[in-house]
Amino acid sequence: MDESGASGLPRTGGGDSGPTSEKDASVTPAEPERTNSAKPTAQAEQPERTEADTPAPDKASAKAVNIDKSGDKNKESAAPHQQKDGAAPQQQKDTAAGPENKDSATAQDKKAPGGGLLMGRIFGVPIYVAPSWFLVAALITWVFGNQLDRVLPELGGARYLVSLFFAVAFYGSVLVHELAHTVAALRFKLPVRKIQLQFFGGVSEIEKESETPGREFVLAFVGPLLSLVLAAVFYGGMQAVEPGTVPGVLMAGLMISNLIVAAFNLLPGLPLDGGRMLRAVVWKITGKPMSGTVAAAWVGRALAVSVLIGLPLLTQSGVLGAEATDSVGMDTVMDALLAAILAAIIWTGAGNSLRMARLRERLPELRARTLTRRAVPVESATPLSEALRRANDAGARALVVVNGHGDPVAVVREAAIVGVPEHRRPWVPVSGLAQDLTEGMKVSAELSGEELLDTLRATPATEYLVVEKSGEIYGVLSTSDVERAFVKAMDRTG
Repeated sequence: MDESGASGLPRTGGGDSGPTSEKDASVTPAEPERTNSAKPTAQAEQPERTEADTPAPDKASAKAVNIDKSGDKNKESAAPHQQKDGAAPQQQKDTAAGPENKDSATAQDKKAPGGGLLMGRIFGVPIYVAPSWFLVAALITWVFGNQLDRVLPELGGARYLVSLFFAVAFYGSVLVHELAHTVAALRFKLPVRKIQLQFFGGVSEIEKESETPGREFVLAFVGPLLSLVLAAVFYGGMQAVEPGTVPGVLMAGLMISNLIVAAFNLLPGLPLDGGRMLRAVVWKITGKPMSGTVAAAWVGRALAVSVLIGLPLLTQSGVLGAEATDSVGMDTVMDALLAAILAAIIWTGAGNSLRMARLRERLPELRARTLTRRAVPVESATPLSEALRRANDAGARALVVVNGHGDPVAVVREAAIVGVPEHRRPWVPVSGLAQDLTEGMKVSAELSGEELLDTLRATPATEYLVVEKSGEIYGVLSTSDVERAFVKAMDRTG
C-alpha cells in the first residue's frame, strides 16, 4: 500500500484523484471499476487436499500477503489523534457485536471521551461531569467557607456544608447556561454531542456550524442571557429573605456569580460566547464565516494577554473591591495564578477555534469517490487465495461478496485477511472473513466533507460499500483511509 510498490498490486489509471499523501498512497487510490454490471468469474473448485498436502501459494497470492501486512502496519501507525467537531469516524472492532461487546459499549457510554462521568440526559443530550469539576468544587467550598466564617461565624464547621451547597448550585447555574445553548442548537436542527461541566465552567459540543450569522448570534447570546435571568431571579430571592442569614448569603453569592459568568462570557473573543457573537457580526458584514472566525480568534488572543497582565494589576490596585496593597503576598500570587489559567484557557480556545475553522475549509477535500478502493466481486464460497489472485489481476485492493445474481451482500474485512496464515488461504472461503452489509454500510460515492464523516459516524465499521446513484458498486471505502486523509488535512491547518 505504500509507494515503494512492495505490494505488487498494480495501480489503476483514470478517475478522480485527490491530493496524494507523501507517506501512504492508499489515501487517494484511483477510481475503481463499477463491478456489479459484470458477473463474477466462475467459482473455483475447492481443492480436496489435507493441510499436509498444501501446495506453495502462487506468486499473486504471495504478493497479496505482503500487501495485507504492509497495509496493516500503515493502518496502525496512522491512527489519528483525538479530535473534536468533525472527528474522523470511530473504527469498529473486527469481531461481531456480541453480549460482551454490548456490555462494554454500555460501560463506555457512562464515560465521556475526555474521562467525564455521565450524570444523565436532558433533551436526549448526555450530561457529563469532568474530574476537574470535583477539584474546583472543593476549592469553591473552601474559599466560600472561609468567607462565611467572617459573615456567619455562628455556623462553625457547618459553614462548609453551606459552601458545598453553594458550589453545587453555582454549577447548576452553569448547566442552565449550557442548556440554553443546547436548546437553541436543537431548535436550529444542529446536533449536540454532549454537555460537559468542567474546570472553570462548562461546554456544549455542537457538531455543526450555524447556517447563517443570525442563528450563530442567537446561539451564542442565549447562554449569557440565561445567566442574567438567573442573576435577576436570585436578586429577587435575596429581597424575599432576611439579610445576614444563610439563605440571604447564598442568594447574594449566586446572584454575583451569575453576573460574573454573564459578563465574562460576553467578552468579545473566542472561545467565549461574546467571541461567537463578534464572529457572527463580522460574518454578516463580510459574507465570509472564515473572516469572522479569524477576527474573533485574534481578539480572543488579545483578550488572553489582557487578562494575564490586567487582572493581577486591577486586583492589587483595589479596583475590583479588594484592599489595595503594594506588597507581594500569597493573595497576589493566587491572583496571578488565576489570571494565568484564565489566559491560557482563552488563548488555547481561540487557537483551536481558528484551527477547526481552517479544517472545515479543507473538509470538502475528503471525498468518498477519491478515497474509495477498487473492488472485485467474488462469490461467498471462493477461496481466499483465489479471491486475492483476482484482485491482483484486476489491480484492486478490496473484495466484495456477491450472491448468485451479482448483488453485493458483504465486504471482506482487511484485518481478517491479515489474520489468515498464507498456507491456509486456499482452504478459507471469503464468506468467513466478510462483514454482512447493513443499510448504513452503503454510502454514496458523491458524499464529501462533513456529510461523509457524519454518515460514517452514524454506522461505525471498518469498511463501507460505495455505490453510485444508480445502485452500481463503485468500490470499498476503508475507515483507515478516511482517518489518514483527515489527519493529513488537520496537519495542513497547523
